[in-house]
Amino acid sequence: MSDIPSPSFSSIAPGQIAIVIGATGGIGRAFVDHLNASGHFSTVLQYSRKTEPALDFTNPASISACAEDAKHRAKDTGCDIRLIIDATGYLHDETFQPEKSLRQIDADYMAKQFQINAIGPALLMKHFCPLLPRSDKAVFATLSAKVGSIGDNRMGGWYGYRAAKAALNQLVKCTAIEIGRTKRDCVCVALHPGTVDTGLSGPFAKSGLNVQSPAQASANMLNVIDQLNASHSGGFFAYDGTELPW
Repeated sequence: MSDIPSPSFSSIAPGQIAIVIGATGGIGRAFVDHLNASGHFSTVLQYSRKTEPALDFTNPASISACAEDAKHRAKDTGCDIRLIIDATGYLHDETFQPEKSLRQIDADYMAKQFQINAIGPALLMKHFCPLLPRSDKAVFATLSAKVGSIGDNRMGGWYGYRAAKAALNQLVKCTAIEIGRTKRDCVCVALHPGTVDTGLSGPFAKSGLNVQSPAQASANMLNVIDQLNASHSGGFFAYDGTELPW
């Protein structure tokens, strides 16, 4: 990552804890690498289906168990959890591909979209956001997608993914309102990473698009996070800091 500018963490207290969920995915690994390389955080906790303890959106109990693990790690070290990044997401697999028309809508595919892109992150917010401290800046950021914007939708298609990400954006807004009542310096946001060269979006990159590496995208999003404050909580932002329409 030597050719990627180092992200800034000037607005977040040093020596505290950061958490990356989906830490073994393409973007998640890049977040972990940046956070570790910065030396800004005392600990970078990592959770995914491949970690121990494992976090699996198809097993809600694993989400609460990982939140408990993080809570105990914070207590044992005497540090605050200042940054939580949800780098999970699902678009396609060997069975399902994004729908191009109404006739391709499939109940199982749509259920999987909502399970991973909306319900899972909602449970993360339920169990992890209460771990954020009451004072000074702390952040929960989840990866949404520009195609989840209803106002920006000009092409149609991709029914399940668009709908699930739109639902995620609403969940972020609701969570931001609730946690803001007691944690006035907290920031809860949805981030659009752009088109990134990973197994999720790389196969759908069209000619002429700005395709970023995971290292570039994660650095950009970390710099956006550093620029946000409580007045931005509940918002939807692109990797370049642009506020996106709902």
